Amino acid sequence: MAASIADTLSNQELFDGLERGHLEFLAECASRCTHHRDELLFRHGDTARSFYLIQAGSVVLEIPAISGPALEVQRLEADQVLGWSWLIPPYQWSFNGRAETDVQLLAFDGQPIFDRCEAEPAFGYALLKRFSALMSRRLDAARARMIDNWNPPGFA
Repeated sequence: MAASIADTLSNQELFDGLERGHLEFLAECASRCTHHRDELLFRHGDTARSFYLIQAGSVVLEIPAISGPALEVQRLEADQVLGWSWLIPPYQWSFNGRAETDVQLLAFDGQPIFDRCEAEPAFGYALLKRFSALMSRRLDAARARMIDNWNPPGFA
């Protein structure tokens, strides 16, 4: 199974250019899982220990509201990676991740990956570059959605 997961990863933009040995290591840290429609994969503020590759279905990233519905930041679908909080202190989720449909995922255990990043700086730097680009895209999407949806009284 790890070999087929490594092959899947080798076709993902986020992992493009990683050494085969690193892909195989990541595959060993992965497990297949399913979440059902409206199920939370993770909650804003909770400890982050993993990241995910969506294989089928869609996940919505949301910012919880003090009252009322959460603000949808971004919708992610098959072949997209979600979750970077496992890599960056304080290791807490920045958004809620909710299954918009039944979703099939590869879930990656972040602790052994983090440990290898610490032990092998070249691997750690390669992952950090990839996940920081992911963070940038997610934060840009969050900012844009908040600007689009922020409409205080008295402003045109």
